[in-house]
Amino acid sequence: MGIKVAKFGGTSLADASAFRRVAAIINSDPDRRYIVASAPGKRFSDDIKVTDMLYECYNHAIAGENTDASFDKVKARFADIINDLGVDFDIDSEIELVKEDSKNNLTRDYFASRGEFLNSKILAKYLGFSFVDAKDVIFFDEYGHLDEDKTYHIFAEKVGAYEAAVVPGFYGTAADGSIKTFSRGGSDVSGAIGARALMADIYENFTDVSGMMSADPRIVSSPKIIDTISYTELRELTYMGATVLHDEAVFPVRRAGIPINIKNTMRPEDRGTMIVSNAPPSDRPVTGVAGRCGFSTINVEKDLMNTELGFGRRVLHAIEKNGVSFEHCPTGIDTMSVFVASEDIKNCKEKIIDDINNKVNPDVITIEDGIALIAVVGRGMANRTNIAARLFTAIGYNNIHIKMIDQGSCGTNIIIGVAESDYKKTVEVIYNEFIG
Repeated sequence: MGIKVAKFGGTSLADASAFRRVAAIINSDPDRRYIVASAPGKRFSDDIKVTDMLYECYNHAIAGENTDASFDKVKARFADIINDLGVDFDIDSEIELVKEDSKNNLTRDYFASRGEFLNSKILAKYLGFSFVDAKDVIFFDEYGHLDEDKTYHIFAEKVGAYEAAVVPGFYGTAADGSIKTFSRGGSDVSGAIGARALMADIYENFTDVSGMMSADPRIVSSPKIIDTISYTELRELTYMGATVLHDEAVFPVRRAGIPINIKNTMRPEDRGTMIVSNAPPSDRPVTGVAGRCGFSTINVEKDLMNTELGFGRRVLHAIEKNGVSFEHCPTGIDTMSVFVASEDIKNCKEKIIDDINNKVNPDVITIEDGIALIAVVGRGMANRTNIAARLFTAIGYNNIHIKMIDQGSCGTNIIIGVAESDYKKTVEVIYNEFIG
C-alpha cells in the first residue's frame, strides 16, 4: 500500500455537505491516509471565511474588548457542521478552551490558526482518523524559516506512527514556542511538508478547480486546463499571479521528487494537473500566461554609465537600504531600469531618488507607476526559434506598447512590462496566439 497526502482547502470543507464529499473522496482510496485540512471557507459568495471571523475575535481581544459575540459566530459556524454530520464533538468546550488559551497567546497567528485546528479535529472525528496538532510536528527557527530537519523528522515519527491521521494546515510552532502561521493559503505548504516528511508517493491538493488554468479565467473565458507542468514552470506562473497553489508549496516536494496533483473536490474523477520534476515534451510551446499589476519602474540615465565600476551595485544598494527588493533590472549602455512593487516605494520615492543621486549622480532619474508585468511560460520555448517573433508580432499588431522585456536564463519564460491599462488585453492576445 502506498501513501498519499491529501490537502483539502477551505471551500472543500466549508459545510457539512462538503465534509461528506471529502469523506467519500478519502474513503474511495485506501492510500489517502494522511490529510491536511484548512479552516472552513465561504459557502456562498457573500459568506465570511472562519479565518476572517477569528481575525475579528483577535481585533476585539487586542483592543481589550469583550470577544464573546465574535466567538459565538465562530462557534455557530462549527456547530452547524457538527450537528448536520451528527458528530460527537463538544464545540462549546473547545471554544471555551480557545478563549482561555488566547489570554496567554494574544497573537494574531494564534487566533487565525484556530480555524484549522478545530476543523481538523472535527474532520478526524468524522473520519475515525487520529488527530495530530500541527504545533507538535511543524517547527520554525529563530528567523521564522521552516526548521526542515526537525520538522521532517518529528512529523514522520509522530504522524507516521498512525495508520491514518488528520493534521491542521497553515501553522506550526515558532522558536519561542508560540503559534506561527504561514501566509494566507499556507495549508498548501503544510501539505507539501507532510508529503515530504512521510515520503509520500504523491501529494494531492484538492481545491475548487479541476487543475491549474493556463490563464486567469477572470480575463480569458474558459482557459484550458494544464495537463502536466514542471516545478519550474509552476514557480514562474504562481509568482506572477496564478493562485491555484501557494508559491512556496513546491519546495519540500520538489527536492524529494514527489509529484503534486491539483484536483477538484467537486469533480474528483477529473485528472487535474500533474506537477512534476521533469515534464515531458509538449507540442504546445507556451504552458501558461500570468501577470500582476502594481509595479513601478525607477529609470536611471547617465552617459558612460557602463564604464563606472559598481554603478549598478550602488543603484541597487540605494534601493535596498530603503527596504525595497527589485523584480527585474533591464539595462542599456547609458540607462538602467529597476522594476519594483509600487506598494513598496509609495512612502519612500523621494528618499530613493535622493539616495541614488548621492551614490551615482545620474543625468536623469524618474519613477513611472502603473506598470503590469506578464510572464509567458513554457518548457517548449527554449528550443523553438519563433516564439519571441510570434509574441511581439501579436502584441504589436494589437497596438500594445511594451515597456520592458526580460528573458530568464533557463529559457522557460519571457517577462514583458506593459501599462496597467493594457494588462488584460495583453493577456488575452498572448493566450489567443499560443494556447486558445
